[in-house]
Amino acid sequence: MNGLHLTADLSGCADLALLVDASGLAQQCRAATEANGLTVVGDHWHRFPDGPQGQLGGLTGMLLLAESHVALHTWPELGAVTLDVYVCNYGADNSLKARSLMSALVALFRPQQADCQELQRGRRPD
Repeated sequence: MNGLHLTADLSGCADLALLVDASGLAQQCRAATEANGLTVVGDHWHRFPDGPQGQLGGLTGMLLLAESHVALHTWPELGAVTLDVYVCNYGADNSLKARSLMSALVALFRPQQADCQELQRGRRPD
């Protein structure tokens, strides 16, 4: 099986309210995923409890895709987000869709800095 695995480590995210809004973030991630031609088959989101001295708890969330998955984790106390987009390329090359989705997700958080990585996984069929 082959696919494309994209990651992004974001810092200095402009909209800290988004980093703690599980419902809003779930909706925006789903909309971006579907707008980029990928198929959401399920999702799960969890908000961590607030910490000491009113420190807001972050989120972890995942969209299950017919093509594989999108995962993210937020750290509002750091203004940081990690993103993970993986698509299988079985039957069709979904690489452009994955790259476009990652760009949309990064733009959603408006980070001051984004460290993005790309990994080709598996083998292409002979």
